[in-house]
Amino acid sequence: MDAEMRKSVDKRAMAVLSAGHLFTDVNQGAVAALVPFLIAERGLSLAAAGSLVMAATLSSSIVQPLFGHFSDRKPLPVLMPLGLMLGGLGIALLGVAPGYPLIFACVVLSGLGVAAFHPESARFANYVSGSRRARGMSFFSVGGNAGFALGPVITTPLVLFFGLPGALFLIIPAFVMGFVLLSELPRLLAFRPKIVETAAKQRAGKPDRWGLFARMIGVVIVRSFVYFGLVTFVAEYYIRVLGSSPLLANSALSVMLFAGGAGTLVMGPLADRVGRRAVLAGSMLLLSPLIYAFILSGPSLGMLFLAFVGAVTIGTFGVTVVMGQEYLPGRIGVAAGFTMGLSIGLGGVAAPVLGGLGDSYGLSTMMLVLSASPLVGLALALSLPRGTGSHSGA
Repeated sequence: MDAEMRKSVDKRAMAVLSAGHLFTDVNQGAVAALVPFLIAERGLSLAAAGSLVMAATLSSSIVQPLFGHFSDRKPLPVLMPLGLMLGGLGIALLGVAPGYPLIFACVVLSGLGVAAFHPESARFANYVSGSRRARGMSFFSVGGNAGFALGPVITTPLVLFFGLPGALFLIIPAFVMGFVLLSELPRLLAFRPKIVETAAKQRAGKPDRWGLFARMIGVVIVRSFVYFGLVTFVAEYYIRVLGSSPLLANSALSVMLFAGGAGTLVMGPLADRVGRRAVLAGSMLLLSPLIYAFILSGPSLGMLFLAFVGAVTIGTFGVTVVMGQEYLPGRIGVAAGFTMGLSIGLGGVAAPVLGGLGDSYGLSTMMLVLSASPLVGLALALSLPRGTGSHSGA
């Protein structure tokens, strides 16, 4: 049984962790979906709306390495259900917050819950994945990607029917899944002896490679710059530039995010076969032409290109988490905190900057800036050595 566990992913444990990831990131996807309604009903500027996305991103990311550091020293699995519930509470209260300062505070509260969930859940996802870490982390990541995609799908009809107070309903799935995670904690904790043993083996004779880790984080920051720019402003681009309805606009966002989940399921196993570096560099190579093709397209064809953009952008999320944990084998909680948190948050800082660019020069110009950005990520990815991960061609 022990040998089998090392070779394969524990399906039940991964299902619970991935589902928790899904319901946690529903709250992040809801922020992006609420942006057009907040602009319309509360009169927010694009820069102010971008600041909300930045607040959600930074509050859910800046403290993640700290949570990761503490989880490396003393695992705290209870942070998974509690973080999920806090994330749902903050986003639910956002719908009834009376002014911008309180809206901002609710976004930060939700982000802190998201930050508490991720490092601890990524730690358990790493070890229940056995030797197929990229595959397993892809299953874990696809839960978050699906949650981000479901955020607009769930939130948009609620707000269309009930107005902004409809966001209050988002507390229900968060608390239900939180209690499910609480009930599953005893089984997850059964993996702790394996966790201690495996962590000791990982530390033995494998020094942390901070230089390579930093370069890989640079790629993640560039990817996040593009990702949050699209997540924040794709719906508004459809409304302002392509003349679409809010419903179609948020549908386009959902198409991109769901395609990202599909891309994650493809790129994880592919990275186990051909190498992490090859998959990461290939994604950066494809992004610029795909975004430019989207800019040249209308609403329907644009959705097709957005699907490819989502698959290429989001599909490497799990791959970079595994790469980070391989570069820092003795600090996998910290590695997860950076790859899933801080570096993504730094990319999210671009949202208000891009919003200001869109206010001044138009959303089309802003999209052109996004289309050129992946070239920087490509250069950084190519600077990483071959041999990352289990495949010699990585």
